[in-house]
Formats: sequence, structure tokens, C-alpha cells
Amino acid sequence: MTQAYDELGEADQVGVLRGVALRAAAAFGLEVEGMALALHGYNTTFRVDVRDGRRLALRVGTNSHSTPAHAVAQQAWLGAIAAQTDVRVPEPLRTPDGGWFVSVDAEELGRAVLVAMASWLEGPDAEVLGPDSARALGRAMAALHMQSAEWAPPAGGALPRLDAPLFGDLDVLDDAPGLAADDRSVLDTARSRATEVFDRLHRGAEVRPLHADLHGGNLKWHEGQLAVFDFDDAGLGLPVLDLAISTFYLRGGDPALEVALREGYAEVAPLPDVDPADVEALIASRQLLLANALLVSTTAEHRAQAADYTGVALARLRHWLASGRFSLDPDRG
Repeated sequence: MTQAYDELGEADQVGVLRGVALRAAAAFGLEVEGMALALHGYNTTFRVDVRDGRRLALRVGTNSHSTPAHAVAQQAWLGAIAAQTDVRVPEPLRTPDGGWFVSVDAEELGRAVLVAMASWLEGPDAEVLGPDSARALGRAMAALHMQSAEWAPPAGGALPRLDAPLFGDLDVLDDAPGLAADDRSVLDTARSRATEVFDRLHRGAEVRPLHADLHGGNLKWHEGQLAVFDFDDAGLGLPVLDLAISTFYLRGGDPALEVALREGYAEVAPLPDVDPADVEALIASRQLLLANALLVSTTAEHRAQAADYTGVALARLRHWLASGRFSLDPDRG
């Protein structure tokens, strides 16, 4: 390969990662009959058809910051959720020697990548939620919070603390191309306000494992049932953060969806008692995290979108700072 991985187009990147996936499947002791791309985004997922008739999901940590300890905790938590709750999740697959993941040397990426596998969930991704699926998400989220309050990672596993707006990622927002002085002021103010809220809410608070990425792309809504997958962003935080993250993706659409999400949650557990202004800061912090992540992504589509997305993020953050309410569609409020 003459070009660096992050300079390749999408098809060539997927070709590289398919080779990584095949080597990983072999390390899991699988005889692969077929492999199809499910998603090439932040991470890359393939559907794997195995000779014994099973259909599995294989996730390559393309841009993931997960460490081996994180991968152990993520997969072990999936297994515990499947065993202890009614929340539909994929069941993790273990390696022949009992490991939760494999590490594959990927010369093309210049590093080793972690690869995890689990059972395949049938049905399309939820993508855009409706009232029923939003309510089901609220119920599932509350059930996860109740279970995780009593669960801890096994030996060798750990989860990162989600107690700052960028979840510990390197802050490269100021390196976005084309920023004017006013743009930098917006970013500075938004980071400062969000950081103050994170610091204050976490002071003396107990944290628990959170999924931390509950949106339509990580959900299946199939035959009236919700399923949750992709725990790569899981970490230790406050329950209100999961609610804020899911709310981020609903803002600018039908307000009834946010109501349904919260009502579904309240059917299972009390809603977190947090000042609405602080909740808005947590919602807005998701915008900071996504804009930052896009700037460092190696995925071809993300790299092409990064500059334009920074402008979109700035407009949304300006609206939040001026109005006190975050929206994906500032023109609608």
C-alpha cells in the first residue's frame, strides 16, 4: 500500500479492514463462509456468516480509543446485561482461550487494532426514532442504569471516567480549518460552560457504567422490539449524561419524542434530578465531542465532512449560548 491509510478512499479503507477482520475471525476460531460490510464509520462492523450456521457481528476498532481493559469491561458488561435484564443486546463471543477480544496487527494502519465479536441482531438500525421506539429507549436506558449500579467490571477490565465534555480525548477543536476570532470565542465559552457543569455535577457524586452513545445508529427497532448494541463508548458517569446524549439526537425534531424518552425512563426508574440548564449544557457538550472526534477521524467520509461540520457545530453552539437551549436546527429554535 503506497498511500497512508487515512488518505485512502472508502472502498480501499474497507478492503484493508476486511483483511483485518478475516485475521480476527480466524483468531476467534471461526470458519468464515461470508463477510459483508455493515458500517464503516467511527469503527467498522462486518456481518460474518460462519460455516456452522451462526451469523455474527465483528467490530474493528478503527478509530476507537478503547484499551484492552476497556474491551474486557465492555464485553463482560454485555454478557451481564444479557443474563440479568430484559434489555435486548448482542451476546459477546469469546475466543477459544476465553478472551473477550483479539488484537490484530494492522500494518496498513500502523498499529494493532482491537476486534470484538458478538451475536448478530436482526432488523434495520433504528436511525430515526418514533414515539414508540423513543419510549422503549427510555425504558431500556433506565434498566441499564439500574443493572449497572450493582455491577463492576471483572479482573482485568476497567472503564474510563466520562467526567469532562470530551471524555478525555485530545482537544483539537482549535485546529479546525478556517476558524475566525469569533468562532474561537464561541468554542472557548462553550467548553468553559460545559466543563464547569461536568465538574460541579461530578463533585462527590457516585458514577456507574453508562452506554454513552444511545442513538438510532446503535439501536435496532425490529418487530416492535428495541435492541441496544455498540458499547465501545461505555464509561463511568452519571445517568443524566445518557439521557442528555440521547436527547441531543432528538433536538430540532418532534418535541414529543423527547417527552416519550423521559416518560419511558420514568416508567422504570426515577428521572435524574438535575437543573434543566445543566442538562442543556450536557446536551451541548455532545456537540463539542462530535466535532472534535470528526477532526481526528481516519475514516474517509468523516475527513471529507470535518470542515463543514465544524461550521454546523458552531451555529448550534452559538444558539445554545444565546438562548440557553441546544438545538440541532437553530433556525427552528
